[in-house]
Amino acid sequence: MLRVLAVDDEKPLLEELLYLLRSDPRVLSAEGASDATEALRRITRALESGPDGADVIDVVFLDIHMAGLTGLDIARLLAGFARPPLIVFVTAHEGFAVQAFDLKAVDYVLKPVRPERLAEAVRRAWAQSGRSGEQPPAAAPEAVPGVPASRAALPEGPAAPAAPAAAAAARGADRAPEQIAVELGGVTRFVAIADIAYVEAQGDYARLHTEEGSHLVRIPLSTLEERWAARGFVRIHRRHLVALARIDELRLDAGTTTVRVGTAELQVSRRHTRELRDLLMRQAMG
Repeated sequence: MLRVLAVDDEKPLLEELLYLLRSDPRVLSAEGASDATEALRRITRALESGPDGADVIDVVFLDIHMAGLTGLDIARLLAGFARPPLIVFVTAHEGFAVQAFDLKAVDYVLKPVRPERLAEAVRRAWAQSGRSGEQPPAAAPEAVPGVPASRAALPEGPAAPAAPAAAAAARGADRAPEQIAVELGGVTRFVAIADIAYVEAQGDYARLHTEEGSHLVRIPLSTLEERWAARGFVRIHRRHLVALARIDELRLDAGTTTVRVGTAELQVSRRHTRELRDLLMRQAMG
């Protein structure tokens, strides 16, 4: 069975990836690293321990865009070792696929990660790991709970079903208009929309910021902008959607407009500045 290291500097994404990997019967263990430094330390220790050592790593599931060294940088460093672990890239960016396969990557999985697509990446790693001669676990054809074996090897494509978190979020928006569903590690929670101060775009995801913390959902910012316009959320920047009632201060400084939302200071783009100022004025006048 495979010993896996997953590397991603986005904690919610890392935790979800680990949850999916640990659900696969071909994976003996799955540990996480939140940055390149920690990942290299663990991989170096694994290589020093040898193929039968306690710290061995068979496969690294590696994000590309991280602070400091990128996933591609890590893969280039590992290529210099005699017996490096296999690499599977997990990224939101399509443009690095050629470089990834030049570095002998086993697979290239796009975010948001679908369980059946990740199961296919595990299958490929299993086949190349040298452990495929072992007796596969009986449950291997259905590598992720709830994903039928007939669909476990579906390729990436527009007709593939949405990941559970996306489906949960979409269902949550319909079934509970005052709440939005967020999923982490297989557990779905409902966050009151009234508690959300602002939303930040992160690729195909949106991060919901509340006073208690933040939550990542697989819904584009443009979709939330449309859904929540009637709830007083306004677009102030291509990256930010803000609850109008949560804006504490509007500031103009040297031609740059910003708003303060709690402890966060967010930039307002020029195209949104006049509209936002008018909305705030109308709100203040009752």
